[in-house]
Amino acid sequence: MGGDHGLAVTIPAAVSFLAHEPSARLLLVGREAEIRAALARHKAVDSSRFEVLHAEETIAMDESPATALRSKRQSSMRLAIAAVKDGTADACVSAGNTGALMAISRFVLKMLEGMDRPAIATQMPNRLGAMTTMLDVGANVDCEPEHMLQFAMMGAALVTALDRKERPTVGLLNVGEELIKGNDTVKRAAELLRASSLNFVGNVEGDDVYSGKADVIVCDGFVGNVALKASEGLAQMLGGFIREEYERHLFTRLMAVLSFPVLRRFKARLDHRRFNGAALVGLRGVVVKSHGSADAFAYEAALRRAFDAVRNGLLQGIADNLARAAEMPPIGIDEPAVAAQGSSLT
Repeated sequence: MGGDHGLAVTIPAAVSFLAHEPSARLLLVGREAEIRAALARHKAVDSSRFEVLHAEETIAMDESPATALRSKRQSSMRLAIAAVKDGTADACVSAGNTGALMAISRFVLKMLEGMDRPAIATQMPNRLGAMTTMLDVGANVDCEPEHMLQFAMMGAALVTALDRKERPTVGLLNVGEELIKGNDTVKRAAELLRASSLNFVGNVEGDDVYSGKADVIVCDGFVGNVALKASEGLAQMLGGFIREEYERHLFTRLMAVLSFPVLRRFKARLDHRRFNGAALVGLRGVVVKSHGSADAFAYEAALRRAFDAVRNGLLQGIADNLARAAEMPPIGIDEPAVAAQGSSLT
């Protein structure tokens, strides 16, 4: 029921997703009469693969997370997350209020042992043809250094579970690669990461998000969300500029016809909708957040991301990796690094 478009997006996405994933089943949570009316408009729907759970209440996109948590106990979001907790569903996907989704997920599902806060992790394409996992991209605006260390542990475990990389590289997003750069929180986070058993490659800058320098990039939710939205806006702007140039006059339109296969591939590579769906990592359940503005194509991508997370044993993979990280002795910080860091704070 959530997001900017509600059932106009979620139902077509659900129907298309099931057509591509024959082994999947969906539990649709919301106002039953409206859901069934929307399903009725899709003639080829196999009703045996859908189940509808009625929820009279919904959470508005601008509603306070605290109000949603206390007062909306029968909301579609709350019931969907509860279905994950009791095993009725394997994963929850929502395009609704991010703050409410985070608060309710944390309250209902609880955190994995040793984790203080969940983080939103998303995958972004890089120049190497692979994916870079970035977190946090919106769940925690204010973070302590210890939280960034936990984000790094969860991000590395996520990459190991989904991409089968045993020791993924981890970078810390900063305003420069040098040890002296960044605010006190980022500097302290870098110290903790260097002292950990993670495969930490140091500070990375904004242009490294797409370079492939690190498999996992860690930052607080404020910086991560701004970087994510700026990237999506840039992709849309570039696509618009190219379209305008090809439509400028008759000759360029003819050139567009000739170069159509290249333009189509270029558009597909830049299409941020293919990467929609960010996992809320650190919880005792799989929860995926879709963009509120997602269309049916993008929302289907979020459904597929949740399906793949369950199919690849994401939760067990994260738990196993966190357990291994806890058992490994920390790697000491070399003396030159300590001296350089100390001198920058004097």
